[in-house]
Amino acid sequence: MKPAFIEPSLELSFLWHMHQPDYRDAQGIIRMPWVFLHAIKDYYDMPWMLSKFPDLKASFNLTPPLIEQLKLYEDPLENDYFLMLWHQDPEVLSITEKKWLIKTCKSSNYDTMIKPLPRYRELYEKEEMDKEELIDLEILFLLSWCGPYLRLNNSLIQTLLKQERSYTANDKQMLLEVLIKFIAGILPFYASLLRSGQIALSTTPYNHPILPLLIDMENVLHANSHTKMPDDPLSLKEDAVEQVKRAVTLYKKTFGQMPVGFWPAEGAVDEESVEIYKSLGIKWIATDEAILFKSLGTEERSSLYHPYNIKGLNIYFRDHTLSDLFGFDYRFKLSEEAVEHFMSEIIALLSEEKKSVFVILDGENAWEYYQNNAYPFFMKLYENISKNSWCKTVTMDELVKKESIALERLSPGSWICGDFSTWAGQPEKNRAWELIFQTKRDVLDFAHSVPSEIAEKIEFHFLAAECSDWFWWYGDGHTTDFALEFDTLFRHHLISIYELLKIQAPSNLFTPISESKSMASSLLKPQSYIHPQIDGRASSFFEWIGCGVVDESRIFSTMDRVRGPVEKIRFGHNETMVFIAFEGAIESLKKASLVLIIEELSKAIRLPLAQVSQVEGVRMRISTMIEMAVPRKLFGDLQCTHLRFEIEEKGKIIQILPGFGALEMDLDEDYSENWYI
Repeated sequence: MKPAFIEPSLELSFLWHMHQPDYRDAQGIIRMPWVFLHAIKDYYDMPWMLSKFPDLKASFNLTPPLIEQLKLYEDPLENDYFLMLWHQDPEVLSITEKKWLIKTCKSSNYDTMIKPLPRYRELYEKEEMDKEELIDLEILFLLSWCGPYLRLNNSLIQTLLKQERSYTANDKQMLLEVLIKFIAGILPFYASLLRSGQIALSTTPYNHPILPLLIDMENVLHANSHTKMPDDPLSLKEDAVEQVKRAVTLYKKTFGQMPVGFWPAEGAVDEESVEIYKSLGIKWIATDEAILFKSLGTEERSSLYHPYNIKGLNIYFRDHTLSDLFGFDYRFKLSEEAVEHFMSEIIALLSEEKKSVFVILDGENAWEYYQNNAYPFFMKLYENISKNSWCKTVTMDELVKKESIALERLSPGSWICGDFSTWAGQPEKNRAWELIFQTKRDVLDFAHSVPSEIAEKIEFHFLAAECSDWFWWYGDGHTTDFALEFDTLFRHHLISIYELLKIQAPSNLFTPISESKSMASSLLKPQSYIHPQIDGRASSFFEWIGCGVVDESRIFSTMDRVRGPVEKIRFGHNETMVFIAFEGAIESLKKASLVLIIEELSKAIRLPLAQVSQVEGVRMRISTMIEMAVPRKLFGDLQCTHLRFEIEEKGKIIQILPGFGALEMDLDEDYSENWYI
């Protein structure tokens, strides 16, 4: 795709953020397997796909906990709890161990990873398993996580996928050996691409902390005056400096040179953290567009597409909309359609003025929602970019040498809404901070009597407890089936500090902070037929009783997006109609359109929200809510259907619903089992 009217230079800069928190417990054992799983699916595959197009460039951010844990897979059976269990004969596992192993082995994305493997799909539905079934589940779980590189290039992976079932202990051993050898090549591969100049590498403060909050918890209020601060805050500025120093040291040890840039954890910035980066030789950092707009006092988008500098440090601001397209929207589209859309978006930015466009997002978690881990998408995308002379890809290191605009002030905030409310403000989040402050004060009281080797271990646990991920999962907004495991890891870092001091840990450290919050808590299935009046209002308390509910505010996404206007979906059906309702900031949607997509029929019905709509028999009304009725006959002979919805405004998709994928509806369900007298 090439615009005929102009040949400007548009510089496109990708930054793929590779991060997992430090899952190591007090004994150094990795307690959850996500580093290993993303290693066989994403950490090699992302730079490998780029390397197939030598004229393209990109930047990759590798966090210190990720680097250190990848190195531990030189000896996986000593360092990874999941693999310790996975490797054993299932018959020697305790009931608790077996239950946790099965829970983990069922955690793959259902639509793209479980469903394509018939035997895996079959086992996913089983509650109890014999030895042979569990071995099949164990192997299929790892095979489902093997990325395109392994599937295309490794003969054992290909053989095991073709075999489908009836695996043996020997198959497990051979698979583990292949995967461990593969992981050993990941960091050297990044180093080779760095030397060639095709990629730039950056890193993040050591344990991925919210640096501005360590420096001064008052930044919570500076960014958003409505956020409630934790009680009795304590400045942890010395820890903030140490987090950056340790990251620099590890990067130099791993790659043999000084890092040029940092992606601050969660894009969290303020002017004091800028001073820390600059003092340690860092040349650039990056964050979200919301920070730029707050710093400038304007949301004029033309101001976004330039490198800036503050106090001599370059700072790049990501285009949030373009980045979200990769993270959330394109997984629902065919590769060709998604690439066509992205190219049209950046063509729309072309002008006589030279522009730099920054696309920055999680480089690992989105792809499991794409078909074939986004391999067809990236191949098509990189092919299109490489053949267009008007679009040049550059690394963020290269932009340091180019002209930038001076920024007079930098508003404190993060890449989510330009504030810190994702990491402080709610009771659970604040309680976690208060436990850190409590522990720090106790350590300061005993600091004079602590030997240096003990002091170093204490420092390790403090830095680990300051990781942003713990606060991400606490409170509302993000949901995981492993919330209790995250909570335990966080509190045990603080408990370990008291054990090292040989004093009794406070009892409040043994009380869980987090409630068990399953992904299923965002979805309530219908309980009965419903007969609502379609008038765009909650006409009666009873009209939607028995419906299903999707609570969008509870849907997890590891790389969050700006919340869309719809906060809740109600759905259900009766003998003749399917009903959908949307609640939220509905008043803001009067100029938008709602697109109903029936996946099985590849059918899309567009309903303008500015007026009463009736298209192909679908009736829609909007007032304080959006209500629609869809005739059952529109679905033909389908017994089950999957529905998606897109809200479009001015030609752009502003929200895709539901946030977890397609909404499944059993059209044959008559709810007779729920009837009672």
